[in-house]
Amino acid sequence: MRIGVIADDLTGANATGVRLVKQGFPAATVVHSASVPSGDNYQALIMDTDSRYVRSAIAAKRVTDAMNQLKRWGARMFTKRIDSTLRGNIGVELDTMLAELGESSVAIVMPSFPDSGRTVTGGYLLVHGVPVQDTFVSKDPVSPIITSYVPDLLRKQTKHPVGYVGLHEVMSGRNVILQHVEQLISEGKRLIVIDAVTNEQVDDVAKAVAVIKDRPIVPACPGPFTAAYVRAVTQQQQEDARLLVAVGSATSLTGRQLDYLITKLDASPIYVNPEPLASYTSTWDEEVERATKAAQEAGKTEKILIVTTYKPGQQLVNLKEKAKQENTSEDALAKRITDGLATISRQVLASDELSFAGCFTSGGDVTASMCALGRANGIALQDEVLPLAAFGTFVAGYFDGLPVVTKGGLVGDETSIYDCVQYLLAHVSKCQLQK
Repeated sequence: MRIGVIADDLTGANATGVRLVKQGFPAATVVHSASVPSGDNYQALIMDTDSRYVRSAIAAKRVTDAMNQLKRWGARMFTKRIDSTLRGNIGVELDTMLAELGESSVAIVMPSFPDSGRTVTGGYLLVHGVPVQDTFVSKDPVSPIITSYVPDLLRKQTKHPVGYVGLHEVMSGRNVILQHVEQLISEGKRLIVIDAVTNEQVDDVAKAVAVIKDRPIVPACPGPFTAAYVRAVTQQQQEDARLLVAVGSATSLTGRQLDYLITKLDASPIYVNPEPLASYTSTWDEEVERATKAAQEAGKTEKILIVTTYKPGQQLVNLKEKAKQENTSEDALAKRITDGLATISRQVLASDELSFAGCFTSGGDVTASMCALGRANGIALQDEVLPLAAFGTFVAGYFDGLPVVTKGGLVGDETSIYDCVQYLLAHVSKCQLQK
């Protein structure tokens, strides 16, 4: 996940960038009129538009230009760094960002910065307990602040309806916060001011808002809310990380490994019947369709989705007899089984309703079929998870770049599949922090 931040001055840009670095996102500030850096060294760029004291039309143009640069760079999340005493063209710049992100986008405005003595309660911004209009900023020669009530200040600058969530709702917990935010959004509010007087409350708001996934959310703050929101979204993504475990080996060792994995994860596997797959008749298509639908449905609740042709107590397919019946070879029917499991796996990975962060395959034939049916050229190897179990990413095809761990059916002890899955989860979490 790449993050783009719009800041109206360089000092504020640096302050927000440092907070993102502490969240694990390498960040850089881009000074006004400079080009974004090339390469993949950063996951966050903070664009200084130097627009705090310019005319609103100029501020809007600079924000538009900065947004376009960030989009070309690959930013997927956008935030607005605002002054902790509300100076500048906050409303105009948020309007510009929302216009760039589409009609469904919403800005969550949280000027609270508890560690710096900035808190918002009753909609009023206080600086060390003093209304901001009674502090030094009321005498700012260019942009004096004459009101401490944040919703009113924004209404004078924005063309959008402004909503407000008070401290009572914030203190009532995340569910209440989310309910009020969603209600305001349904009423057409595009800028929503939210109270907070402690860091814990800032975090609660961030975690509540992070579950909103059907629209772009733009945090607008002096830094703390942006950092908390990025952290909350990252944690949400990690919780949503889904892995596919495809096991086609029929060895007793594989059975013990699967039993251990299922017990540790309290998982509910999708068992694929190899009998109808060992065929060139319509039974192959029927079993593939059945198992695919079952796996797609299970994937809605199973974070580790196990799809396997191995079921405890299941009799091995009599390939010799079936080969005679279908006038083909045993090897050909064995390949039909692995191709069936690979087809099911490919269709599940490609599902519009599910997203997968990686997959595990056991059995060389299954892995080869996965590559062939997924049109991958191969696997770019990166590490050895355990002897004869490798980690890499698919090269080209439908799942280019998807992380995968592959293991032979006769490899390891009873914990081996579980260990491979844990390795894959750790890699996915690390990558999500860096995206």
